[in-house]
Amino acid sequence: MVYVIRAWREKHTTPVLHAAALRSWGKRLIWTWPRDGRRETLEGAGISLAKQYTAAGLKMTDTHANIDDGTPGGSVSVEAGLMDMLDRMQTGKFKVYNTLNDWFEEFRLYHRKDGKVVKLYDDLMAATRYAVMMLREAKTLEPAELATILATAGRAEPKLTALVRGVLGRL
Repeated sequence: MVYVIRAWREKHTTPVLHAAALRSWGKRLIWTWPRDGRRETLEGAGISLAKQYTAAGLKMTDTHANIDDGTPGGSVSVEAGLMDMLDRMQTGKFKVYNTLNDWFEEFRLYHRKDGKVVKLYDDLMAATRYAVMMLREAKTLEPAELATILATAGRAEPKLTALVRGVLGRL
């Protein structure tokens, strides 16, 4: 079962500021990253994004987000990740807090053009897909830590809304 209980989206921010926002969610949380997170960036003075987030205090997975399909490095297929999410949505094993307006805004905009997913304004969708792809790295939280995360996430009920059900056919 996957619950999306928090989302954070901010334009034009640095890994240091991004990490500061995410660290407050829980000390033991493990974060995953896209394959291009190994790429060294000009903004990071030649340091990869994954290393910048680690230096800023986030616990990162050892490898980039991938589907463990037996191939070296795993699959980074967007389609496979989306199908995993879609299967979970259709079987009631994927729920999103109804207060996550930014998440639902991106979800509504998610679409295909000429058979391919349009990857614009999809940061939260991509982050959700990476998290689902790396569920094998998930750890069980202590009840007190989970209670703290839930308390700061708001009291809305997690549910697969009619909006999500209505958009499923577009994925």
